[in-house]
Order: sequence, then C-alpha cells, then structure tokens
Amino acid sequence: MMNPIAFTIFGMEIRYYSLFILFGVGLAYFLIIREAKKFSISTDFIFNMFFWSLVIGIIGARLYYVIFNWEYFASHIGEIWQIWQGGLAIHGGILFGLITINFYTKKYNIRTLKILDMVVVPLLIAQAIGRWGNFFNSEAYGIATSAKHLRDLHIPEFIIEGMTINGITYTPTFFYESIGCVLGFLVLIIFRRMKFVKVGQITGIYLIWYGVLRFFIEASRTDSLTFLGFKMAQIVSIIMVVVGIVLFALGLKKSKYEDLYDESNVK
Repeated sequence: MMNPIAFTIFGMEIRYYSLFILFGVGLAYFLIIREAKKFSISTDFIFNMFFWSLVIGIIGARLYYVIFNWEYFASHIGEIWQIWQGGLAIHGGILFGLITINFYTKKYNIRTLKILDMVVVPLLIAQAIGRWGNFFNSEAYGIATSAKHLRDLHIPEFIIEGMTINGITYTPTFFYESIGCVLGFLVLIIFRRMKFVKVGQITGIYLIWYGVLRFFIEASRTDSLTFLGFKMAQIVSIIMVVVGIVLFALGLKKSKYEDLYDESNVK
C-alpha cells in the first residue's frame, strides 16, 4: 500500500493525487495551446475556456461521485469538499467540461466540434497521468489476484507492492487504464496528422476508444459507482461509443475535401 502524502509544507499535506492531476492538467493545457496556434486561435480564448472548463469539470466530477455515493456522504457531509482524498469521477468531469466548452464556444461563435477535436487528444494523456494519483491513494483497483499472476504479466514490482493492501493483492486496473489512455493518445496523434480527417472525427475516435477501454476496465473494478445495480461507468461508456460512432460516420458521409480538420495536410 502506497503512502498518499508526497510532502508536507507549512503543516499542509500535499498529496500525490493532487500533484498528478496538476501535472496532467498542465501538460494538457500546453498541448492544446500548441495545437490552437496552428489555427490562429488566441491564447486568451483557450486560457479562459480551459480555466472555466477545468473548474466546472472538477465540480462536475465531484458532484457525479457524490451523487452515486450519497448513501455514504449523507452522513459525512463535511467530506464532500475533500477532493484531495480522491473521488473525482472522470465521466462527470467530461460531461460538465463538455457543457462548459459548448457554452463558451457558442458565446464566441467558434465551432464546438473543432475545439473538441483539439481538446480530446491532450485529454487522454492527462487521464493517463491522473490515474497514477489513484495508485498513490490506493483506489481504482480491481478484483483480488495474486502477486505471482501479476509478475507473470510483467507488471513492475513497485506496482504489485502498491496494490497489496492489507495483505491482499489487487488487480491494478488504474495501470491498465493509464496504458490504454497513452496508446489512445498516440493513435489520435497519428490520426490527426492524416489527410482528409473531418471535423468531429477525432472526437468520435476519442469517445469510442475511451468508451471501450473504460467498459472493460470497469468489469474488473470493485469500487464502481452503481445505479439500480448497473455500473454507471459502463452505461456511460456505451453511450460514448454510440455517439463516437455517429460522429465518425457523419464525417465519412462528407465529400473528400469537405469540412477538413486541417486543410494544410492536403496542400
């Protein structure tokens, strides 16, 4: 089991969970700014949109988690605000972040899908990094397994040790999801540079990739948020995949040079 405290400063405990989230957010912002410059989108616009999407996304991620854990939080009201302890649901963050981006882009008459295509690629690498915060918080793990089984899968020893909690070794689903997000990031980077990619198709692939990944990861998790006996993450993942397929298919219906994400790729 890992120590969740990175260091203490002026009597305040700084947790790995917060540090990994901050690092992921910082890297995502840098990558979004870099991509936006290719399309002459101002840094001020991106900064303001990113700031509000992040703030409202974190609120949404926590709200989502609290709602589906209300039986616990109803008698622990004071813990609702303690997000440094863990308990941010990525699906809630994505939903509220999407709503914020949609509102902000509509306000400034900038196409929402084009901005989303820029955002979802860095989002995957941020998700990959953020999962390591779960590792240090000893959460987001799967069913009980054995150290031998994990060694046979060539899982690093420090992960096996960290996933051994109270003498029981658990499946490091956080690690599998992190790897899956890194791979998805690389796939989208490659796809984004291809010719004839239509606006919305990058977002579509993100939704399909993460939806499928999370659906199967969630099958092994033991701390899933549920509703009427169903795992909410799997329900949302199915919706993500369906929407993703629709977005990608709509791009395929357009003519070869119509509505390209990056016209410079075909010059």
